Parts: sequence; structure tokens; C-alpha cells
Amino acid sequence: MNADDNALAAVGVDAEDEQIYRDLLRRPRATLPELAAHTGRTTVALRRACSRLESLGLVSRMAGRPVRYVPTRPDVAVAALISRREEGLAQARLAALALLAETPRTENLAPEELVEVVQGQAAVVQRFTQLQQTATEELLVLDRPPYAQDLSQQNAPEMERLAHGLLVRGIYDASALEIPGKLRLAQESAAAGEQARVSPDVPMKLAIADRRTAILPLSADASAHADSAVIVHSSSLLDALVTLFEVLWRSALPLPIFDARSRPADLPDPELFVLLAAGLKDETVARQLGVSLRTVHRRVSELMDRLGARTRFQAGLLAARRGWWDADS
Repeated sequence: MNADDNALAAVGVDAEDEQIYRDLLRRPRATLPELAAHTGRTTVALRRACSRLESLGLVSRMAGRPVRYVPTRPDVAVAALISRREEGLAQARLAALALLAETPRTENLAPEELVEVVQGQAAVVQRFTQLQQTATEELLVLDRPPYAQDLSQQNAPEMERLAHGLLVRGIYDASALEIPGKLRLAQESAAAGEQARVSPDVPMKLAIADRRTAILPLSADASAHADSAVIVHSSSLLDALVTLFEVLWRSALPLPIFDARSRPADLPDPELFVLLAAGLKDETVARQLGVSLRTVHRRVSELMDRLGARTRFQAGLLAARRGWWDADS
């Protein structure tokens, strides 16, 4: 059996037991000797495996003799295992909070303990994910290239925390929105509840959880991969990072998100307007839309005529007043 076939590993089923469960799905009500003949395993090994599967709710033993096991429907059985695993994770989170209460407050840490250095890209990603998952009140994020992750995939931990009501404020560097796919991801996050803004002056990547812990790259080189990072705990340095975020937040522009319910159905080129309102240059807009620069100029002119605007800035204000996009993020 290929290790990749162990699809149920995430819910606590090992590869050998899963293979027996698959065999039972194909041969329901088979006796242990019949399974042994088919699988090449001994009846003793099968009885132990079926006992483990029964404890997981994947099979049930039929009454009478000879001994037979009936497999539970996969969708029902796996849903129950997932629910059980989620309950266990919830208990682990509560235990973590209890353990946190027993640890010294960060204000009492020694100076050398206020800053940690994390080495290795995998370790940096893990700590950033931890930071998102453990935030309980607020997450502040400065977002800028380069990116190690696949931009075709959404930030699952952030989306999960947003779904649980976490306040997330993000400032995207304008250059980030020039990368294909990034604007779509940013708008999806904003639609899920993230308060998103755009700035041309985001100096670095940064994430701050509950104003108690921050993570930022160790290197100031924007071209460097995230192979090292600094973790900053409650201190004057962390206070300075929070202040930096708030200063950038006040000067940043809201990420334009169209309200499909309020904008006219015949609004020309809504994607074009989003790109322009995000502050992207005509050349970048042309690349994003896959059209010529001349086409962009023509469509911009048509859009401004539609709004009765003399400048792009005025067009943005008029569109916001008409409720075509949410300017209050």
C-alpha cells in the first residue's frame, strides 16, 4: 500500500487499519477467515485491527457467529472522527490557556528573552501560523512582497480566525497588488471581514497579535526569502512597531471592494475600476487585464465620463458616494 493512500491519517487511522476498512467496504459482512484469505493477514491480526476500527466507529460487530464486521458509511464515520478531533483540539487550546496562566508575564521577562530569532523558512512559517491561530482579540498585518506561499491559495489560518470573529487589519503594499492573483486574495479576505487598506510605503512584512507579540523578517533585504525572523514580545520595541502600523494605517487608502447589491448592473469594467482605485499604474492594470495600454486609457476615459468625473480621484469619491464600493474598511 502506498503511503499516499493513508487518507484517514489526519483523523487517527493508520495505513494498515485503513486498508482493512477499505477491504470491508468492498466486502461487507465478510468473516475474518474470508478477509484473511483475501488480504494475506492472520485472523489474529485482523481481529485486533477490527477492534481498533470499532473503537474509532469505522466498523461495528454483528451479533452471532461466525464473527463479522460491518463497515460504517465513510461520510458518517469520518465526520464523527473529525468532530472528535475538533473537540480534542478545543480542549488542548483550553489547556494551553491554563498553562499560559502559570507562566511568567512577558513584562517580567529578562531583556534577552524579549526578542527571539527564528531560523529556517519552515520554522518561520510555523511561528507565523501560530501567531495567527493564537490571536484572540486583534491581528495587525503589514503585507508586501516577496511571497514564499502559493498565491493561488488563500491564507487558511487567517480565514478561520476571521470566521471566529477575530479583528484583522491589513495594510497591503501597492506593489503586492501588481502580482497576479494577489488582489483577488486580498479582496476575498476583505469580503470575509478583514479591514484592508493599501499604501505605497509599506517598509516590511509584519504581524502583531493582540499587541503582545510580533513577527517580522530579520533581513531588511526585500529580495531575501523568509528564512529568518524576529519574534518581539511586550516591550518598548513592540510598542514602536504598533505605532508604526497605526501611522501607516492612517495614511493608507481603503482597499476598494465592490458591493454587488448596490452598483449598477451595467457598470462598465468593474475590475478595471478596482485596479485603478487600488492605486495601480496604467501599465500594471493593462498587464492584469491582459489588454493594451491604449485600451486601458480608453476604458478609463469612458468610466470617468460615466461618473462625470474630471480626475480619477474624483471618480473614486463619486463611486464611493454612490455605494459602488466599500470605502469604510
